[in-house]
Amino acid sequence: MVRFLLYAAPIALALTVYTLVECTRADRYQVRSLSKPAWVVVIILLPFIGAGLWFLLGRPESTKPAPGTPSGAPDDDEQFLRQLETWRKQQQREAELKAREEELKKREDELKNPKDDPNPPNES
Repeated sequence: MVRFLLYAAPIALALTVYTLVECTRADRYQVRSLSKPAWVVVIILLPFIGAGLWFLLGRPESTKPAPGTPSGAPDDDEQFLRQLETWRKQQQREAELKAREEELKKREDELKNPKDDPNPPNES
């Protein structure tokens, strides 16, 4: 019996301290069932039972993201992937337009300054 108490006492103390810290750090509007001061009293007066009751009845709901909120990975987000595809298409269009513009400038330069034209225009 003494051995049991030697192991149970530090566990009860650690659990009580952890539960008290969690209770005091919780937002007072998110604590369920009782008020925060009432939970502190319950946790101190009933070490194992109070901690168990806190975890079952008083602890705020978990802060997991609600369904429909984006996950952490950007490649799982459909809107991000659509934006990425749109950006890629815009980059491709810009590259094509730049290539066409360069081609038009090259043709324009050839028309203005013919290099190997066998019949130069007569200036009369």
